[in-house]
Amino acid sequence: MDLSNVRAQSPSHIPTSSSKYHHPYFTPAEVDYLSEKQRGKLSVTQEEKARQQACGFLEAVGAKIGFPRKTIATAQDLYHRFHLFFPRKDFSYYDVTLAALYVSTKMHDTLKKPRELLMVSYAVRFPELMAKSKSIGGEIDMDPATVEHDRQRLLAVERLALETICFNFTSRMAFPYVIKLGRTFKATKKLTKLAWRLAIDSHRTLVPIQYPPHVVALGGLYVAALLSSFEQPMAAERPGYKTSHQIAAILSRRGEWERKFQAQVEDLEVIAHAVIDLLIQFAQNHSANTSPRTPSSPTANPSPRTSHLSSALPHAQSLAVPYKADQLMRLKIVMRESEHLPRPRRPLGNADPSALYGGNDSSLLGRNEGTVRFLFGPPGIVGHGV
Repeated sequence: MDLSNVRAQSPSHIPTSSSKYHHPYFTPAEVDYLSEKQRGKLSVTQEEKARQQACGFLEAVGAKIGFPRKTIATAQDLYHRFHLFFPRKDFSYYDVTLAALYVSTKMHDTLKKPRELLMVSYAVRFPELMAKSKSIGGEIDMDPATVEHDRQRLLAVERLALETICFNFTSRMAFPYVIKLGRTFKATKKLTKLAWRLAIDSHRTLVPIQYPPHVVALGGLYVAALLSSFEQPMAAERPGYKTSHQIAAILSRRGEWERKFQAQVEDLEVIAHAVIDLLIQFAQNHSANTSPRTPSSPTANPSPRTSHLSSALPHAQSLAVPYKADQLMRLKIVMRESEHLPRPRRPLGNADPSALYGGNDSSLLGRNEGTVRFLFGPPGIVGHGV
């Protein structure tokens, strides 16, 4: 949202009433358009760095509180969605991430008060103050005026985050599908566990706001099979199970599975490249934490193995890199040699992605003038069972 244009609008030019439609997923063209619009002067690399920093902060705060994985993952998705509509330069990522986490706690019935979220975030941001704290509850001694100011900002951003989802609290996650798909494809427990963790990783990317959860789960299983089979000898077959080589071969080609699971091989390839790019980034920058070292459901008292959950935490431990960057790059090259052409995807309700988000519809977010109806589905679908 271009705030300068919004401020320039006079009340007489603002419609008295309008409708805002919820879009559960965006096409790659829409994501590219909206990201470029809100990126400002940041480069793509700088934007990705900011995105990973915010996701790491959410990991750290969520783990310290003891939120289940679904709450943390949804908060990361809400953060990504927020910055498709609002410029990065206008908001601190601390405010946006905590507001996203607060909304996520409401969506998953893991509610915490804003002050509780803030106090834990202070412990993550200022560990030196945490060490000096004499509070029995382990809270940092912060100026009450500062806490109240931050609480008001959190609530203000929360309203904007709620408007970006049109107050639709429906949330479907990929994790249950990973387990079911692992059984369907007869994957081993080890491979399914890796697919689960890669599904966790996918929420650090824009994949979950572009594809339904069952497709994300299939993508996680596909990447897990690729990582377990690439440049690896053929494993001995276990009775009742398929090898990672066999599963990778099935999901890399067209077949009956596409109709059965309502997914396309082209989408799995896009998801695979996004997740592998994230792993390459981690391999080149060890402070960026990704799921091969991330627990599936953090506890309130992280073990020493998980105490490094975020790059936002100073004094991060030196981690063993599960995959080397050059190996992952070779995998991407091999994938490019045989991959399919990207599948054309039309935006919901309009053929032009900019038409849905470039006009008065998005500019009304966060404003009090006029009446805005928030609808739970995209245009053309609302009213047909939605």
